[in-house]
Amino acid sequence: MNTHDLKKGLWLGVLGVTIFALTLPMTRLAVGTSDAPLMSGMFIAFGRAVVAGVLSGLLLWWSKAPLPPRDAWGPLVLVALGVVFGFPLFTSVAMRHVEAVHASVMVGVLPLATAVVGAFLNRQRPSTGFWICALAGTALVVAFALLRSGHSGLALQTADVLLLIAMACAAVGYGHGARLSQRMRAEHVICWALLISLPINLPLAAWQFPTETLPTSAWVAFAYVSVFSMWLGFFAWYKGLALGGTVRVSQVQLLQPFLSMLFAVPLLGEHLDAVTVGFGVAVIATVFIGRRMPVHTALKGPAA
Repeated sequence: MNTHDLKKGLWLGVLGVTIFALTLPMTRLAVGTSDAPLMSGMFIAFGRAVVAGVLSGLLLWWSKAPLPPRDAWGPLVLVALGVVFGFPLFTSVAMRHVEAVHASVMVGVLPLATAVVGAFLNRQRPSTGFWICALAGTALVVAFALLRSGHSGLALQTADVLLLIAMACAAVGYGHGARLSQRMRAEHVICWALLISLPINLPLAAWQFPTETLPTSAWVAFAYVSVFSMWLGFFAWYKGLALGGTVRVSQVQLLQPFLSMLFAVPLLGEHLDAVTVGFGVAVIATVFIGRRMPVHTALKGPAA
């Protein structure tokens, strides 16, 4: 991998993460709270996939995209299970019961999980220095989120379990999507995953469609997670993972909780302080140092 591809991959990764950083605040805005519920988590999960699936079908038709190779259909199903069904469903249901700050505890483990999946799928052997940086960055994010959560400890409630499952789903979807993006156009990977999921998502979204009048803010939030979080963000993210390598580029996700905090200030009324800035600078440092650590690739082909 040349330096140009790595830098381009990292910048595309940052773009994707910036788009994804609004997902949790926007989801919280759409689902409301336990005391003032709005859209159901199931409708957001299935509905956003329907909107993105329709857009995907139009893009594939307009670009005259070829059918994926026969051996790509299995990984595409895994991508769909991970990022079209698993992550949206579990996070949407959980976000009604936890604040965005609390949810960032779980998001903080996603870069490490993605790196592990990527290393396994691509038979890569990151150096000890790389893993130290990844673990240090993860620890900083978790420590910050716990500090801001206002709790003395991390109680493993039902919402926490759902968020942990969501992170595992995302890591699997990211890993397989990145591999497919090495031989398919990145935007086609997520488009095909959404399109093959459409026959399932469409009736489920119709079943969960809200019948009550909802505020405009909830529909705007739903539109964002449908078009950006579920669709456009993956164009940059999968391309970045393919160019820069899943193991390396996955670490820019460490910035996501801090970006979510920054976006949550105007959306959810949270405050940005010196502690947040300090932790953010420290996490950026781990990403900067980690990208310079060697990542070795085995001579054998990728894992099946």
